[in-house]
Amino acid sequence: MALREINSKMVEATVLPGQRLFSQRGAMLAYKGEVSFTPNTSGGQGGLMSMIGRRVANEATPLMTVEGSGTVLFGHGGHHVQVIGLTGDTLYVEADRLLAFEGTLEQGTMFMGSQGGVMGMVRGQVTGQGLFTTTLKGHGSVAVMAHGGVLEIPITPQRPVHVDPQAYVAHHGDVRNKLSTALGWRDMVGRGSGEAFQLELSGSGAVYVQASEEKL
Repeated sequence: MALREINSKMVEATVLPGQRLFSQRGAMLAYKGEVSFTPNTSGGQGGLMSMIGRRVANEATPLMTVEGSGTVLFGHGGHHVQVIGLTGDTLYVEADRLLAFEGTLEQGTMFMGSQGGVMGMVRGQVTGQGLFTTTLKGHGSVAVMAHGGVLEIPITPQRPVHVDPQAYVAHHGDVRNKLSTALGWRDMVGRGSGEAFQLELSGSGAVYVQASEEKL
């Protein structure tokens, strides 16, 4: 795996000749070896049409291409980082949470309504994440950012997981997600628990939850 955690706020990447990494612009902290950093005008993987799709979906975050031979330390804004390894499945994550990822992964976008229907779209509005999310598919590693640390929670067919939409960071696997509500009369009169909306994830995979309800 090219990316590995050094501590809770930094990751180290191994850069090999002929292989590329992508990272947020300005996220390099230090490096050793012969390594170059080039602004990525296409915003990552997938070519021109994929780039246009990400910009239309507002999922195009400024990236740079990292190439050469050496090791690089990445971090950004003092945010906590988590490295996620993918073995052929798809990671769903907001573009602004991506710190770095391997060039072996195929980048794309997904319409929120395709997972969870209308409630999927409502979820995008409730969380302020919009109607699209970024996908990374294939074999490789991804470093994502979060507030206050990240916990990985397994999702099994018998055990759906309910997550506060504001604490949700990312998920992967064969997972369906939808927004569920528990609005009652107490919520209507302002005496509810404050947990009226939850994100329900079911299937097989894992969800990553941060220790905060604050967006990046």
